[in-house]
Amino acid sequence: MSTLYADTRNVTLSRATIPSPMVFIVDDDISVRESVESLLRHEGFAVESFVTASAFLEHPVTSGPSCILLDITLPGVTGLELQKSLAVERQAMPIIFITGREDAPTIVQAMKAGAVEFLTKPFRDDALLDAIRAAIERSEGLVLRERRKTAIRERYGDLTRREREVLSLITQGLLNREIGDELGISEITVKAHRGQVMRKMEAESLAELIHMVGDGEI
Repeated sequence: MSTLYADTRNVTLSRATIPSPMVFIVDDDISVRESVESLLRHEGFAVESFVTASAFLEHPVTSGPSCILLDITLPGVTGLELQKSLAVERQAMPIIFITGREDAPTIVQAMKAGAVEFLTKPFRDDALLDAIRAAIERSEGLVLRERRKTAIRERYGDLTRREREVLSLITQGLLNREIGDELGISEITVKAHRGQVMRKMEAESLAELIHMVGDGEI
């Protein structure tokens, strides 16, 4: 699996635990919205369409995997402006830009800002579907990674102050005796705290515990 996706060891998460993927369409061209929506629904995708970026931003944030098919030349808030907003607020939502004309500088700007694909109208159905499937797969990985991080942080939140101190020293590579000397407690007490840390964090080995600390950014 690509390093883009979360390593889910020791965290009970899978694609079966997250909501079905959603495709959002933001385009002021009604013919594009209706034709693309019809195609995607026929392919089994859940779809919602919006005429403007402002209307899309008023929609509740989805908790599951998603992507957005975004017209770059929208009235009001433009596609590029919406991209900047989504990069902060909805990082797990890949963007597929669509446009009625090729504009190399704009394409370069959009791709550098993280767009996963740029399609010029009229685009082929298979090109669109391939881009959406790739974007949804990417989004699933990002959603799983964020949920793993949240689960790890919740486990960390259940540790006592002393257990957190022991965990910090464990991940620095200190032995039980060295941890005891650092904290002014006996080696037996360190072993007891260490066992509690492993149990609460649901780690089966030291290597897995260290991975959790890194993955959870704690």
